[in-house]
Amino acid sequence: MQERIVYLFENKPEIYSPEDRALFTAFQKALNEGKVRACEPTDSGWKVNQWVKMGILLGFRMGALAEMNWGENKIFFDKDTLPEKTFSLQDKLRLVPGGSSARSGCYIASGVTIMPPSYINIGAWVDSGSMVDSHALVGSCAQIGKNVHLSAGAMIGGVLEPIGSRPVVVEDDAFIGGNTGIYEGILIKKRAVIASGTIITASTPVYDSVHREFLQPEPGGSFTIPEGAVVVPGSRQMKNEPGFQVYCPIIVKYRDAKTDNALQLETDLRAVLE
Repeated sequence: MQERIVYLFENKPEIYSPEDRALFTAFQKALNEGKVRACEPTDSGWKVNQWVKMGILLGFRMGALAEMNWGENKIFFDKDTLPEKTFSLQDKLRLVPGGSSARSGCYIASGVTIMPPSYINIGAWVDSGSMVDSHALVGSCAQIGKNVHLSAGAMIGGVLEPIGSRPVVVEDDAFIGGNTGIYEGILIKKRAVIASGTIITASTPVYDSVHREFLQPEPGGSFTIPEGAVVVPGSRQMKNEPGFQVYCPIIVKYRDAKTDNALQLETDLRAVLE
């Protein structure tokens, strides 16, 4: 499968055959079942599987615009290779009524809770015990670990292209506050807390007030938020413009036994933000 997908991706759609369309269907099924994923953890860090991203992009190339059903008496218009993901009771997840949707080709583990309305795109991975709250987005190829809380309005941007770039990754037991935005390949390590209203991108410097230094960008140009870091919105003085401030997320502390208590964590964040 991998070799054929790479070959098709590197050639024009004119060569695609009915057998190749069937290959994409099998590939999409593997994505839905979590047998392949766009990005996966290894002993040396997160590995981007470029051929998986190629396969997802093939779905857009192969498909034709079509009218498809969405729920009862509703329709949508998209490539016919990219239908809505369907669920059954055997999936053992909570899908609360009210307008949530997921694209076929994303993996959602048992034990996940999806509150309405929210959206999970193709190539995404949402692991067991996680919560996708109202108005939250899990972008294409974004990776969400176990027991992650994506609060209401959290935007987790995926990265489908360039195919070699790491998508946004949120590791196990992280807490992503309401109305946050995590974009451009940011890696949120285990147990990190991103306070409500925080926006983190590859072009947004992050200051670690505990170690009194800015986080260093990685070779790919993005950032890693360290394990257990508690990040809040902040600002810094503009260069050569002392009268103006620009946005700058700040690590104010690292989680410990005290901040593992949800009530205490909320109190600590309020103390910093007020």
